[in-house]
Amino acid sequence: MNDQRDDVSVVLGAGGGIGRALATELRSRGERVIALSRTSDIVFDVTSPSSIRTALDRVCEQGVPRRIILSTGFLHDDRFEPERSLREMDPDHMAQAFQINTIGPALVLRSVLELMPRSGAFGIAALSARVGSISDNRLGGWLSYRASKAALNQVVRTASIEMKRRNRDSLCVALHPGTVDTALSQPFSKRGLDVRPPALAAREIVDVMDGLTPSDTGGFFDHKAQPIAF
Repeated sequence: MNDQRDDVSVVLGAGGGIGRALATELRSRGERVIALSRTSDIVFDVTSPSSIRTALDRVCEQGVPRRIILSTGFLHDDRFEPERSLREMDPDHMAQAFQINTIGPALVLRSVLELMPRSGAFGIAALSARVGSISDNRLGGWLSYRASKAALNQVVRTASIEMKRRNRDSLCVALHPGTVDTALSQPFSKRGLDVRPPALAAREIVDVMDGLTPSDTGGFFDHKAQPIAF
C-alpha cells in the first residue's frame, strides 16, 4: 500500500438510513469519504465474497483507509419477522441472519486485515446491537438476530487480536447505535423508547470512535461510549 496517497474513510452499507447519515457526518468533519452500497458506483454486497474483496481493493486504489464503518444489518424482511419464541425458529431465517450479520462482516474483516495500513491510526467499527449481549439477555425471543449479533461480537474480538499484531495502533470494535428511526427498527419502536434520528446516531457513533484508543480494541460499546458485556 502506498501511504503517500490521501487517507479515506469508508462507510460500508451506505444505502441504509444510518449508513447514509454516517457518510454525511464524516464529510461534515472534513473527511474524504467513500460510501459503498449495492447501488453505488463501486458495488458492495455484504452477502457476496467477491463483491466485498473487489470493493475494498477499489477503495485502496483511491486512498489509504484509516476509518471503516460497517453499517449493514438484518432484522426482518418480507419473509421473516423476529421470532417471539423458539417455536417460531426457522432455519432459513437464521441462515439469512448469520449471512448478513456475521458471515459477511467476517469476510469484510478478513479482507481488511490484508489491506489495512501497517502503521499509523486505523479504526474499523461494525454496528452491532445490545440484544447481541448474552449476559444482558433477560427477555428471550429474537433468536436469529440475537445469535447472529452475538457471533458478530466474537468475530470482531477475534479479528482485533490479529489486527493488533499487524498494526499496534489499530482499533477494531463493535458499536451499538441505540434504537434509530430507520426501516430496520420502525416496526418495533415502542412508546417511551429512546428512538433517535439517524443524523444524531451517526454523530454519536463517530464521536465514540474518536474517543476510543487502541487499548479499547476488541470491545463492545454503546452510543454513549459505555462498555457492553458480551
